[in-house]
Amino acid sequence: MEGSGSGELWASLARHPRGRSLANAVFPNSQSRSTKRHEARRNKSLWLGSGLLWNAPAVWIEEDDLRGFDPSKLCPTTNPRACTGDSVLRNEEVSDLSNPDVTTKYRTAADIVNKALQKVVDACVPDADVVMLCDMGDKIMEEETGKLYNKKDKEGKKMEKGVAFPTCISVNEIVGHFSPLRGESRQLKAGDVAKIDLACHIDGFIASAAHTIIVGGEKVTGKQADVVMAAWNAAEAALRLVQVGNRNTQVTEAFAKIAEDFKVKPMQGVLSHQLKKHVIDGNRTIICAETPEEKVEEFEFELNEVYSIDVVMSTGEGKGKETELRNTVYKRAVENMYSLKTQKARQFISEVNRRFPALPFTLRAIEDEQVARVGVSEAKRHELLDEYPVLKEAHSEFVAQFKFTLLLLPGGTKKITGLALGKLQEQAASELSVVDEDMKKLLATSANPKKAKKKKADKGDAKDGEEA
Repeated sequence: MEGSGSGELWASLARHPRGRSLANAVFPNSQSRSTKRHEARRNKSLWLGSGLLWNAPAVWIEEDDLRGFDPSKLCPTTNPRACTGDSVLRNEEVSDLSNPDVTTKYRTAADIVNKALQKVVDACVPDADVVMLCDMGDKIMEEETGKLYNKKDKEGKKMEKGVAFPTCISVNEIVGHFSPLRGESRQLKAGDVAKIDLACHIDGFIASAAHTIIVGGEKVTGKQADVVMAAWNAAEAALRLVQVGNRNTQVTEAFAKIAEDFKVKPMQGVLSHQLKKHVIDGNRTIICAETPEEKVEEFEFELNEVYSIDVVMSTGEGKGKETELRNTVYKRAVENMYSLKTQKARQFISEVNRRFPALPFTLRAIEDEQVARVGVSEAKRHELLDEYPVLKEAHSEFVAQFKFTLLLLPGGTKKITGLALGKLQEQAASELSVVDEDMKKLLATSANPKKAKKKKADKGDAKDGEEA
């Protein structure tokens, strides 16, 4: 019933003997004739049927599950945070780039992300503590977004804004998502290949970025340099290929060609996602490495879309493996509800519902770390969370990453996040280069081509449609 209006969905819930109380919570002002014929019985349990709100199995929901959870977030017709991928917003403001206010919010979030990323990059020196660096990135994003858009709306609510993806710093063979708890940190060393990944949002409009550095400013050669330059060149190719009318498969093919030239592998399982309001993992994706088992649907890029382009290359097999490191980055699986048994678990999921209803968070952000440690296990067991695992390559391998946000505007594709290559160009002294002719031609073109201005017709010249 994804396409149903609020009245239809209200009536559908009310038809079930235990559904009316939830229907009233989701749509308190809705009226339906069916409610006169279907009186809901009082019961501590609420029911969600398959297909009513999500494509999920029918589940029983205890009232405790809704503690701290805004029911309006459940329905894609009332709040996009509950949408997965391409749910259509109805009765909402225009939330794509055709709305200038939306474009401004993306750009504002991008400025904050770039500032936070640069600050963290500058602080990545030998012996720097990873937890402190991650906290720094998150704090900057929270503080900077907190200075903006503080006027309340007509309903007396403040605009939501802040961290959209917690700062992660993954070193050498670690593929990504390393944002450790205090006491489980590590220190950076000179020569480390460190990847910094983060995102923030203004009113649900997300800007994300990631950058790779060589810690300590040392010059590196061999496969360390090769993987960094492969990832950078692949990112530059993507910037030129993500254009209205082009296809996602063209980007994946470019990644494969450039990786081959640098004798590295694109990481399997890595996806670049379309971004939407409160949706960091939209359904339209670009796969970094296509395999017989891992493919995505082909599509054309369209005007007013937004994408987070994530390029990850490895000197190893390009296959991430599980690590002994604790996974700390999660996202609420909004399609699932369950009454958790222990008090700490209920306290944990209540805080997640209240503070992180749709976007990823780190366990370190939970107010009581003991609650986080206990609660996450039970929440995972009942599939209330989506996990961002810390994966790794072989110990002697290196992984590099660059990520940036693209706006597909009428004037062309605009890159709004991401840092310049800078001193990496001198540090990463690779003896390899792009040799594929198609890729060389592509990379030789401007990433921001200027459109030729139309010449003004002379007074004596014939105008379009007129005879000379």
